Amino acid sequence: MAAPVNIGILLYPNVTQLDATGPAQVLSRVPGATLHMIWKTRDPVPTDAGFSIVPTTTFADCPALDVICVPGGGGQVELMTDPETLDFLRRQAAGARYVTSVCTGSLVLGAAGLLKGYRSACHWAWRDMLKDFGAIPVAERVVRDRNRISGGGVTAGIDFGLTVAAELAGEEVAKSIQLVLEYDPQPPFDSGSPEKAGAERVARLRERLAPLLTSRRKANLEAAARMQ
Repeated sequence: MAAPVNIGILLYPNVTQLDATGPAQVLSRVPGATLHMIWKTRDPVPTDAGFSIVPTTTFADCPALDVICVPGGGGQVELMTDPETLDFLRRQAAGARYVTSVCTGSLVLGAAGLLKGYRSACHWAWRDMLKDFGAIPVAERVVRDRNRISGGGVTAGIDFGLTVAAELAGEEVAKSIQLVLEYDPQPPFDSGSPEKAGAERVARLRERLAPLLTSRRKANLEAAARMQ
């Protein structure tokens, strides 16, 4: 019988749902795993896709986790200076086997002081912001540094989930999960990274993201200043 494994994924208003549900779909299949979808209350949490996810536990009721994962999303900005959330992450990280993130969730780990001196992935548009917290940004799909494991933007959460599954249960289990999920990506367009998308398309997207860049930069600087 597989040893029990408590896996926690943080929820919050305006989370990018695939950042959370991609890893959840993979990690829920790890033998012995109990998946905890966590927020301050059990009220439905609105995502950035227009639907809500119902948490299974709260900060107060959450057991000690073997894996804590922070997904990204526009609501990440508010978390950067939210003492209740940052304290919860620090408490769980102290005893967790793996402290992890997907997309801009790594910025939240940074704001909690959990990435200083660690290599980390993040969505390409915000990756350099990791430097504000003493982290080392890495342009890779999944990055592991000691017990920190991070995924890049959004869809990288599935690759991330398989990587964590292999750490928890072995490569054969992870490969079987991949097969069950029929995860065999063959995208219709080769435009999934700045290098492949081309400078003009990247520039247009950066222009659209400019307001979010401003709010993220402000939140980052405020969070970094609190750590000094």
